[in-house]
Order: sequence, then C-alpha cells, then structure tokens
Amino acid sequence: MASERGYERILVPVDGSETAMVALAEAIDLADRLGATIHGLYVVDPRHYHGFTTEDIVLDALEQEGDAALADLRERCRAREVPVETATERGHPSEVICEYADENDVDRIVMATHGRRGLDRFLLGSVTERVVRRANVPVLTVRAPADT
Repeated sequence: MASERGYERILVPVDGSETAMVALAEAIDLADRLGATIHGLYVVDPRHYHGFTTEDIVLDALEQEGDAALADLRERCRAREVPVETATERGHPSEVICEYADENDVDRIVMATHGRRGLDRFLLGSVTERVVRRANVPVLTVRAPADT
C-alpha cells in the first residue's frame, strides 16, 4: 500500500474516450507530484460479442483500439517523465479493474465519471460506479469539463 511519502502506484483505466484522457491528465499530475508510477489498463469486455460469428475479429479490433489508447497514455506519461506500466485484459471491466488493483498493490484508482457514449455506455452501465463500490483502495473520479 501507500508509503509514508504518499501513493506509489496509481491505476488509470482507459477506454479510448476523451473523458478517460481527462482522468489520465489528473492522474499524471498526481503521479508527478508524488513520484508515483501510472498503471494504464485497457479492458476488453467480450460479454457482448460472445457467440457472434465475428467474435474474434471484433475482440481483436477492440484490442487494437486498446493498444492505441495505451500508446497515447504511455506517450503522455513519458512527456512528463512519469514512470508507466500498461496492460490489456479481457473480462468484465469493473471486476478486472478491481482485481488488477489488488494484484498490483495499487494505492489509488483514478478514472472518469463516465467513458463511452451511446449504446456502449448503455450496455456497460456505470463501470466507475461499480469500481467505487467494490475497490479496496480509494477511487478518485474525474468529471470531464462538459459534465459541469
């Protein structure tokens, strides 16, 4: 867990949305001040595509989208000289986020109040809300400027 000097590992789940990038900016500022490492996580949720004949193609495309989001995250961290680690996982997003936090001894999770828009958001529900309720560490939620 957190050392006497503060947080050492900050988890930032990203989904490719602009609101996730707003949360990332907040996390980078926090990590920079505290000397912490950012852990970027992209979760591919296969539940909505199970049984489709194109399931593998869709999941591969989602993983490529995740690779791009994590590459952007790494670049933003490196520009501020903040240490960074990234991972892509498959599963239910809120469960994977909480499990990753536990398994990697994360001190804090920083995430947007919401991510994707439209049908994806409706289908996924509020991942952030579920993480806030289930996480064993503090969760900092960040609202996008358009939400104010």
